[in-house]
Amino acid sequence: MTKTLALLGATGSIGQQTLQVARELGLRVAALTARNNVDKLEAQVRQFLPRLAVLYDAAAAQELRQRVADLDVEVLSGPEGLLAAASMEEADTVVTAVVGSVGLAPTLAAIEKGKRIALANKETLVCAGELVMAAAEKYGAEIIPVDSEHSALFQSLQGCRDRGEVKRLILTCSGGPFFGKSYEELEHMHPQDALKHPNWDMGAKITIDSATLMNKGLEIIEAMRLYRVGIESIDAVIHRQSIVHSLVEYRDGAMIAQLGTPDMKLPIRYALTYPHRAVSHDEPLDLLTCGALTFSAPDMEAFRCLKIAREVAAVGGTACAVMNAANEEAVWAFLRGDTGFNGIHRLVERALDKVEVKYQPSLADILEADRAARECVKAVL
Repeated sequence: MTKTLALLGATGSIGQQTLQVARELGLRVAALTARNNVDKLEAQVRQFLPRLAVLYDAAAAQELRQRVADLDVEVLSGPEGLLAAASMEEADTVVTAVVGSVGLAPTLAAIEKGKRIALANKETLVCAGELVMAAAEKYGAEIIPVDSEHSALFQSLQGCRDRGEVKRLILTCSGGPFFGKSYEELEHMHPQDALKHPNWDMGAKITIDSATLMNKGLEIIEAMRLYRVGIESIDAVIHRQSIVHSLVEYRDGAMIAQLGTPDMKLPIRYALTYPHRAVSHDEPLDLLTCGALTFSAPDMEAFRCLKIAREVAAVGGTACAVMNAANEEAVWAFLRGDTGFNGIHRLVERALDKVEVKYQPSLADILEADRAARECVKAVL
């Protein structure tokens, strides 16, 4: 069980909820990091009194340094700051809640220190899953998923004697704000429409990924890495109510699922306390009032990002890193108004066509694929 944590991505939705859970559990917070939100990070620093605070943006870090000069806290910036936070000795758990591939290097640094990784940064496993899982095995680091779907799979696998008993992993998906729309209708959707998620309160990037279903594609690849299963053994189903968070189908036909309210504090709490369960004071799921639970197949012709992700998962190598990086750039372009909603998948496809795939890649190969994919998208734009 966690005693002291370092939190990467403290000012985002997952980061803020992690701090709520840390306060409930009485955990010490040794490090807090964010991109550039000086106001919010200062407030968190004053409340939790970490030894280290990091703002990725150098100018923002300098401003924070001046603001908290009255406290005994070191303020760093840039990738070096993230690495310092991830590898500090006193933290036994590192919560990686940063968005995007920037989380890869600090996650590897924490793994090399043998820490527990409460993983909320799916891009780490998407881009470099084989390297990450091999490093975790080498250094004896635990990786406990924080994503609600992967936490559900993790919990549903607890009674599994060996993975040969597992027939299929089934990831559930709300369908996002555009469920039921055709490809032609999606052509005319705007950022303000895509940001209206029906069930979850999340950051902008992951909310857009949920609207395109790329988020589910990323989670499928993540599940392949975490649980070492092939793409043919992983499916996704639309479950609008977000009550069943994912299921495991066993070879005898039994299905085991984890149910709960759509509240990220539940998987966060479990990641920090595993193998124990802490008391929660949040409102539990009420089966008598939650309504009917429905399931349907995703429309991969309308939501082509999910189709692309499944194809890329089968290809492997650096194709996953190319897809992830291109998608990140495409999502920000959509939010800026530089491309349409369907332009996201078109930009990803263009990058996959242009950037060479390398198999059994090194970390340098993965980072180069990431760079090349971003440059490709920017050139097209």
